[in-house]
Amino acid sequence: MATELPPLNALRAFEAVARLGSLKRAADELHVTHGAISRQLRALEETLGVALLQKEGRGVKLTDAGRRLGEASGEAFARLRGACDELRRDTAEAPFVLGCPGSLLARWFIPRLDRLNRDLPELRLQLSASEGELDPRRPGLDATLWYAEPPWPADMQVFELDAERIGPVLSPHHPRCAALRALPAAALLDEPLLHPASRPQAWPSWAHQQGLEPARLRLGQSFEHLYFLLEAALAGLGVAIAPQQLVADDLTSGRLLAPWGFVETSARLALWVPTRRVGRRAERLAEWLRAELHAARPSPG
Repeated sequence: MATELPPLNALRAFEAVARLGSLKRAADELHVTHGAISRQLRALEETLGVALLQKEGRGVKLTDAGRRLGEASGEAFARLRGACDELRRDTAEAPFVLGCPGSLLARWFIPRLDRLNRDLPELRLQLSASEGELDPRRPGLDATLWYAEPPWPADMQVFELDAERIGPVLSPHHPRCAALRALPAAALLDEPLLHPASRPQAWPSWAHQQGLEPARLRLGQSFEHLYFLLEAALAGLGVAIAPQQLVADDLTSGRLLAPWGFVETSARLALWVPTRRVGRRAERLAEWLRAELHAARPSPG
């Protein structure tokens, strides 16, 4: 026989307190009084026979038991919220919500957005930009497009689209462009290199594949986001390193140059779709993205 759960209202009140760290904030979120939250918490502790909270100054903190229940209830309610949100959106008229890093969105996706909307009007695509670490399991997302390395998690259908290839790029406006582009890759060891704070291994990985000693690299100005890094390169402020896909249009237009080519990394640009969300729209988007990336890939030589 299954063990009976405590009253769900009490669990809901406790989860809000554990997540928000405050009875008042929990009461505000649940649109009840502070006293109502306190009564629910007392009832839950009496039902479980264990203290979940203890006073700390003018606030409260979780006991060891409270932390355990907070983690379990937080995960359970997050999944419930996500499932309910998906059910509300899961209609033929619902948009397909795609999460994407802001740099990839601005430099590759948006220039192709009009074509995608013409080719796949049934998607009704809605974009959600993010910088920093993406969470493909975030409630409200149907899929996430990003660079990541295998192995892939079991709860995700991962459509691999293209290998990541990185390489140095510089603007024709760089003061030493003419001299640098005529030199081998080793010449960059003497250059102060623009680098992304989010990818500290990008330059060392490239140097290693070029047979150069990573320790000899001279890292100059750092940029938090790849988009800003490439804007600095476009302004002629230095040599940057970037995924080929994100500079493809700049290379075609001549706004950036890549005299030393690109090397493949272990990462893949992939479309991540929660297994329960896999459907024809996600599959068609993956097919479209793969074809678009292949068409944009420079021909050998």
